[in-house]
Amino acid sequence: MEHSKIPVYFVPGMAAGKEIFKNIKLPEDRYEMQVIEWLIPEKGESMPHYAKRMAAYVTQPEAVLVGVSFGGVVVQEMAAFLTLRKVIIISSVKSQAELPGRLHFARKTKAYKLLPTGWMLNADDLTKFAVGPRSKKRLSLYQQFLHVRNKQYLDWAIAHMVNWPRTEIDEEVVHIHGDEDLIFPFKNITKKEDCFVLEGGTHIMLLNKGAEVTKTLRQIIGA
Repeated sequence: MEHSKIPVYFVPGMAAGKEIFKNIKLPEDRYEMQVIEWLIPEKGESMPHYAKRMAAYVTQPEAVLVGVSFGGVVVQEMAAFLTLRKVIIISSVKSQAELPGRLHFARKTKAYKLLPTGWMLNADDLTKFAVGPRSKKRLSLYQQFLHVRNKQYLDWAIAHMVNWPRTEIDEEVVHIHGDEDLIFPFKNITKKEDCFVLEGGTHIMLLNKGAEVTKTLRQIIGA
């Protein structure tokens, strides 16, 4: 008897396009990969409303939903509107408690509102915001995948990342994280014993450790 493929839907990181998953190689005879690309938010749109619109693109039952970085935040919100096999986040956070101090500061002071997202439409500046300025090699690698440079989207995404209100962790969410992630430091991740940790993994390990991420995804999804 032939088994049907497991549908796996991916949501990329902030401002990234579907090409960010180019190094994720799930066997095509067992898995059906689809990428849900970013929608441009409506003016004043709430996270639940946006997540519901994104969730409409998950059309197959019992799917696996995978989100990277800010995409990991969004898939957790999308899950409220779907019946899923699993929710997996990569290089992301499960609650506001896992956010780094600089984002807590930005939320309290509203400093994020001062970010000149107009100049962030420049690829270099946008990349530095998305993955940090510390490695020119990483910046160069990630930069080619940042395609969503719409100011309305960037303003919305930054505000909702900084102000994500979730305080209680969904125990069903499966977390994959790198121990050298500088954007969402591993030291802030709660329940580390339940996290799939990639040694030497940075915030862009989806790109430079694609084989390891793929292996971990297969281990989690099974079948």
